[in-house]
Amino acid sequence: MRLVAKADNDRVITYEQLPQPAKEMIKAHFASKVPMIITADFDDFEVFFESGEKIEFDIQGSWKEISCKRTFVPDALIPDMVKAGVKKSFSEAAIIKIERDRRGYEVRLNNGFDVEFDTDFNVIDIDD
Repeated sequence: MRLVAKADNDRVITYEQLPQPAKEMIKAHFASKVPMIITADFDDFEVFFESGEKIEFDIQGSWKEISCKRTFVPDALIPDMVKAGVKKSFSEAAIIKIERDRRGYEVRLNNGFDVEFDTDFNVIDIDD
């Protein structure tokens, strides 16, 4: 069993307590995965799966971050422009983590590179 350290203001909740959009996303894209622990705080929810994936949702249930340790981020959850930008520079790489916020998207690739996109899907930074 994997232990998960959480901040003091996080509380453990049940799957049923997640916002409906979060439950629908999990059902559609992670149905075969078993949630290990689900936490909530004042502005987000985090779902940790036994298989190593983690999804962070905002308070409305929209995903903010998807992290996959032994798999890849489901293709359907990655915007087409992000997929195209990654494929242009890293044709053989797969996305293992994606984050989105008001500034754009950031992805981590299985080759160790991080690629950042602005809100217009322009690549603005690449780090290794």
